[in-house]
Order: sequence, then structure tokens, then C-alpha cells
Amino acid sequence: MDIRYSANQKDFKRYTTEETRAEFLIEKVFADDEIVATYSHVDRMVVFGCKPVNEAVPLDKGIDCMKNFGTNYVLERRELGIFNLGGEGSVEVDGEVYNLAFKDCLYVTKGHKSVVFKSKDKANPAKFYMISAPAHKVCKTTFLSIADAQKKPVGDNSTANKRVINQFIHPDVLETCQLSMGLTELDPGNVWNTMPAHTHERRSEIYYYFNIAENQAVFHMMGEGDQTRHILVQNDQAVISPSWSIHAGCGTANYTFIWAMCGENLTFDDMDHIAISDLR
Repeated sequence: MDIRYSANQKDFKRYTTEETRAEFLIEKVFADDEIVATYSHVDRMVVFGCKPVNEAVPLDKGIDCMKNFGTNYVLERRELGIFNLGGEGSVEVDGEVYNLAFKDCLYVTKGHKSVVFKSKDKANPAKFYMISAPAHKVCKTTFLSIADAQKKPVGDNSTANKRVINQFIHPDVLETCQLSMGLTELDPGNVWNTMPAHTHERRSEIYYYFNIAENQAVFHMMGEGDQTRHILVQNDQAVISPSWSIHAGCGTANYTFIWAMCGENLTFDDMDHIAISDLR
């Protein structure tokens, strides 16, 4: 498991490109028949990736739960959000099987001991992208298709940011402890996300970028509003965003990303906005 410790904004101002990428960029999310895990000490969020090809893969494969979490199993005191971003697959949660197609989502509440991932076709394997956050109460494990998501069209072609925010794991859709997740799709010809920018003083966020075409990329903006930096992000990579950092992106072509938040509240619009004219 890759461990990322918290970084403060004063030190961040002096980071090199290599240091910035090492602290905040998750370059590898998937590996065949493995669980790839990155533990962030920013709100103790964990990024999991699973690409089952030749075998069923349990969530705890290769993970020492007592060492990494101080618990007997991964979800003893955690909740989990799962998106399938590949071919058809299934998630078996304590014996109950949920089938997930492309862009389907599964919320798994705390207390489940066994979570196992499978692909329907090894030639077109599923790709399960997951975020886990600490949880103090039991909610309801829930399947959500892309059709079930609450859709929020925003932006405009004139500002190159026309997009649809698909809210899946969201207070208006289902109850969770503290995790929120959704999927934002940019229309063709649109490249900006989350601009004007904002921060979340009371929450942290992780962006996972996908559907980035070959030989294209996203310039992910981060840092304090008056001390911005960028990370060049390729397809199937994620960026950790601390509470003090903006999180916005501009692609060389349109793309899709999954956002995940946890922290003090579940209020989606709890944002500290920064005017474009105030960015530096």
C-alpha cells in the first residue's frame, strides 16, 4: 500500500515538479488481478483500484488490515464507493452479487467482511475504481446505475466548460456516513472543469481522470488561489486535493472524471469560491 502523508501549503510553494507529483499524483490505479491501494492521510481517504482478469480478486488481497487500518477487515470501520469503468463485472458483498456495467456505481456500507471482484469477460475486463472513507455508522449498501444518478448540467460552450455532474453517492440520492462521489462528463469541445475555482476548508477531495484520449492530457490546477501550480495528468490517474488547495483542470480535449469527498459535512455546495481575477 502506498502511503501519502499530509503536506502543508507553506512547504508546497517550494516543491519541484517531481516533488509535487510524488506527493499528490496517483500514477498507477490498476494492475491485472491485483488490488492497488493508496492511503492518504488527508482525511484518511483510500484509493483502491481492481482489474480482475484471470481470477476473482478480494478487496483485501495483498493488504495487511491490522497494519494499515488497525482492524480485522477493510470495512470494519470504513465505507466504500465503487465505480466500474471497464467491461461488465460483478461485486460480491458478503455473498450478495451486484452486476456493474460501465459507469455503474455501488455504495458499500461499513461492516461488510467480504468484497470480491470479478469480470464477465477476461478479454474486456472490468475496472473497479474505489474510494474508502472512515465511517461511524451503518447505512444501506446500494447499487446505482448511471440512470439513477442525479444529473446537474452546468457550464457553457462559450466558456469551454459545458458538462454534466452526475451525483451518485450524494445526500439527495442515498444516505452515507461521510463519503460523497460522482462522475462529471465534459461535452465534446469543452475542456475546463471547476472554473471559477474553489477550495473546501472543511473537506478534502480526490479527482480521478479517465476517458482521456491517446496523446491527450489534462493540466490539473492545484495550490492556494494565489499560489497555483499544475500537474500533468494522463488517462487513469488521480490527484489528491487537500482542503487548502483548489482543484480544477483544463484538458487538451474533453474527458471525464470522478470526484470523491469526505470531511466535516455532506453539503455539496460547502465551497469557498475564488474569483478568476484573484487567481495567481
